[in-house]
Amino acid sequence: MNKKVKIINGYKHLPYQVAELSNEEAFAQAQSFFRVMNKRRSVRSFSSKGVPLDLIKECIRTAGTAPSGAHKQPWTFCLVANKTIKHQIRVAAETEERKSYEERMSASWLKDLGPMATDASKPFLETAPYLVVVFKKLFDYDEQGNKHQNYYVNESVGIAVGMLIAAIQNAGLVTLTHTPSPMRFLEKILKRPDNERAFLLLPIGYPASDCYVPDLKRKRWDEMAEVY
Repeated sequence: MNKKVKIINGYKHLPYQVAELSNEEAFAQAQSFFRVMNKRRSVRSFSSKGVPLDLIKECIRTAGTAPSGAHKQPWTFCLVANKTIKHQIRVAAETEERKSYEERMSASWLKDLGPMATDASKPFLETAPYLVVVFKKLFDYDEQGNKHQNYYVNESVGIAVGMLIAAIQNAGLVTLTHTPSPMRFLEKILKRPDNERAFLLLPIGYPASDCYVPDLKRKRWDEMAEVY
C-alpha cells in the first residue's frame, strides 16, 4: 500500500522507503564496505593517468547527500582540472607550507609528521588529474542580496568531505586531505564569493606505479570504541 504525503508544520513530508535487509545481508554488506575502506590510505604520489570526469562528478554527488544543519547544505565543491590553475594553487600552497615547516610548526609537530615523510614540496597538486577544493559557506544570500545564516557549518561540511572520501575510495581512486594553512589563497585564485571559506583540498586520481605509503597501524576496536 502506498503511503500518503503528509503536511507537517505546513511543509510536505514524503514517506521514507528503503529495502530492508536480513541481518545476514546487512552484515555482509557492512563487511564488504569495511574491506573497501580499510584499504584507504592518504596518497601523495599520483599517476597522471586521466580519470573520467563523470566518475568524479558521481563522487561529488554522493558528498552532496550528506546531512547538514537545517538542510542548508553549506558547501561548494570546486573541481579543478585546468593546468594553469593547478600550477597557481601549487605555487601558493608551497609558499604557505614552507612557512609552516620553517616557522609555524612546533618541534613535536614536526616529529609526529616524521613517519609521513612529508615536506613543503607538493607536486601532487599538479600531477593529480583533478583537485577538488571544498569551500564552506558561512552564510547564503537570497535573490534580494539578504544574508541568511547557515548552521553547524564545519560539522556539515566535515561530514560531506568524509562521504566524498568514501566515495572516492569506493570508486577505486585515491586522495589526500590537504590543508595548506592559511588557505585564503584558494578563495582568491578561484574567485570565490565573500561568503565562502576554503575548508580543504583533495587531489584525486590513481596512485603512481611506484607509490609507497608509510607502514601505519589503525586503532583496534577496543582502542577506539566503548559499548554501553
